[in-house]
Amino acid sequence: MALVNENFLKLQNSYLFADIAKKVNAFKTLNPKADIIRMGIGDVTRPLAPVCIEAMKNAVEELAHAETFRGYGPEQGYDFLQEAIVKNDFAPRGIKLETSEIFVSDGAKSDTGNIGDILGLDNIFGVTDPIYPVYIDSNVMAGRAGMFQDGHWNNVHYMPCNAENNFVPEIPKKRLDFVYLCYPNNPTGTVITREELKKWVDYALENDCLILYDAAYEAFIQDPEIPHSIYEIKGAKKCAIEFHSYSKTAGFTGVRCGYTVIPKEVTALTEGGDKVSLNQLWNRRQCTKFNGASYITQRGAEAIYTEEGKQQVKATIDYYMGNAKMLCNALTSLGIKCFGGENAPYIWFKTPNGESSWKFFEKMLYEAHLVTTPGVGFGPSGEGYIRLTAFGQREDCEEAVNRLKKWMR
Repeated sequence: MALVNENFLKLQNSYLFADIAKKVNAFKTLNPKADIIRMGIGDVTRPLAPVCIEAMKNAVEELAHAETFRGYGPEQGYDFLQEAIVKNDFAPRGIKLETSEIFVSDGAKSDTGNIGDILGLDNIFGVTDPIYPVYIDSNVMAGRAGMFQDGHWNNVHYMPCNAENNFVPEIPKKRLDFVYLCYPNNPTGTVITREELKKWVDYALENDCLILYDAAYEAFIQDPEIPHSIYEIKGAKKCAIEFHSYSKTAGFTGVRCGYTVIPKEVTALTEGGDKVSLNQLWNRRQCTKFNGASYITQRGAEAIYTEEGKQQVKATIDYYMGNAKMLCNALTSLGIKCFGGENAPYIWFKTPNGESSWKFFEKMLYEAHLVTTPGVGFGPSGEGYIRLTAFGQREDCEEAVNRLKKWMR
């Protein structure tokens, strides 16, 4: 009989959003007529940009004719999308990248979860806390996180982010082999300044530490002083891998497309002390395990870089950020200090009266019929916090604000 990978058995019983779904379903069973407004899972609600729809229709039509039909595409992504990424996402910020440093994928979740395939199991790694669960769970599956004890994985270096430190993690006093950073941050919605990000790059260069930088929400940044890419910081191309997603930027949560940047300067060591290019290793990994995002999807992604596409995507982002402002204003009017919502579509706030995250989640569900996300699901430092998303329809957001004001007063 085959043996299982017992690291999977170390995972907590269920995934955060599966727990939420179970609790919501139980509520619906008891209250079938209740009008629930969902502000928990960060899924988008606005339709795809018309220019993307048209591009994908054209791509489908190409596949209908022998002379324009395409089969397997390049595992790294089609050159037309790689070139559009380099030209539009990086060149305007003074960042020079080659198309061979861009790897198109089916989303940032896959890549942030799979990047550990090319990293050794004995690495010491750090995470900001709270954190996107995939970062932790994928390392548990690999056998890199250790054992779960008292709410922590004992081989993980946690870097608390809270109101007291303005949600910016302290630079570790010890050397880490790699570290996860996510800005704009999920779940807190907070951002990191250029000065603070430079400290991390300096630390990484001084300590031969690899930074895994999740920039999935960079398109939501409104403040011109906030960096959109870690490569805006001098030296970052030697020490950082960056992840991007079209899920929230262009509403591709159901279409699936993103990309990862691995500069050729980024290296890691063999046990014998030899330096190895992570770009080459990831390329080999992708060629073995991944057949590439579909041609139709990549044509849709390419379309957002047209002038018309940029305008349409910006209009959708402005719509969501309008929701975020509305939610922040409502909480502030109730005397609740909230974080995020200015440069990200997430709002993070402390529960009143020191209630636990899950208890407050259930009160909001049963008493106001609002679905949120309990902060503790993102890590120990998330206890006592709640996350709201601004990805809903405007009328739902307005109704949620009315319910919040009525309920919390």
